[in-house]
Amino acid sequence: MPDEKFTLGGIDIPKGANTTINIELPKLYNTPTQLPVRVMRGKKDGPIVFISAAIHGDELNGIEIIRRFRKLNILKRLKGTLILVPIVNVYGIMNLSRYLPDRRDLNRSFPGSSKGSLAGRVAKVFFDEIVLKCDLGIDLHTASIHKSNLPQVRTNINNEYTFNLAKAFAAPVVLHSELRDGSLRAVAQDRGVPILLYEAGEALRFDETSIRIGVNGLVNVLRANNMLPQITRKKQSKLPVITKTSKWIRSVESGMLRTIKALGDTVKLNEVIAYIDEPLGDQTFEVSSPFDGIIIGKSEIPLVQEGDAVFHIAKFGNLELAETKIEYFNEEIIEQSEFYELNNEEIIE
Repeated sequence: MPDEKFTLGGIDIPKGANTTINIELPKLYNTPTQLPVRVMRGKKDGPIVFISAAIHGDELNGIEIIRRFRKLNILKRLKGTLILVPIVNVYGIMNLSRYLPDRRDLNRSFPGSSKGSLAGRVAKVFFDEIVLKCDLGIDLHTASIHKSNLPQVRTNINNEYTFNLAKAFAAPVVLHSELRDGSLRAVAQDRGVPILLYEAGEALRFDETSIRIGVNGLVNVLRANNMLPQITRKKQSKLPVITKTSKWIRSVESGMLRTIKALGDTVKLNEVIAYIDEPLGDQTFEVSSPFDGIIIGKSEIPLVQEGDAVFHIAKFGNLELAETKIEYFNEEIIEQSEFYELNNEEIIE
């Protein structure tokens, strides 16, 4: 998309600019509310990409990822335009809530409506003012409350363009994810704007590994999208674990969850991954894996009700290969991300 002239929020932004724009949102109890947006334009033409976080107001990792990312010196060599939106759900973050004050999920409210609910109105502003002006989006998330996610990129792996970018991100896992009605990714894809979804860590918590992989991943995706120059590396990255199938394992009974497997662990078919104990009784129930795979999400609260989602397992048949890949990311990804942060001036013309 040519970007000789670029306007956001009614403001013309010239090439080479790095500026903050506040876009008006619906008032909250007659208190003015704005959506803060950082726009970074390179001096040369290139794609327009948005990077967003905190669509759910309790998902904080993405805010820190964007804060660190925008300070990288390599962005001085940017081709094209970046639109950084660290807090989309400004209402939810005030109350550390996943949802908006109308109790709706913003990520089920797209494309929104100017005459709808508060969630619908916010969704429309974000979608019309930012998403529709872009060629690509990267949306940063964490797990929901009391759960944690292994760093992973979710996208449509049947789309060659997004699949290649997802691999370039260099998170431990790339997961094919079906679209959900009203989600940003589903509606944006219908309008021709592909989205990568980065899921990592817990709600209401900073996770340093997830943050560093996220910063690293944004640089990698922009490089793969020809928006940043090549960066010297110490060694070539390995491909992530790629899977098309995953499943949430639910609690078979109510009680106290005693886990024996952690995020990133491989599991075999019918292997016991946790026990559920009766608080006052003597009975114990087993929770087992339905197939060979990797744990990419898990509950972090030991109290469970029957039917609660407790483990998210990505199906992957070659467990030895999976262990090798996950071990590589655990040992090397932090070193690589520090390289970007500390040596980001070292670029190849």
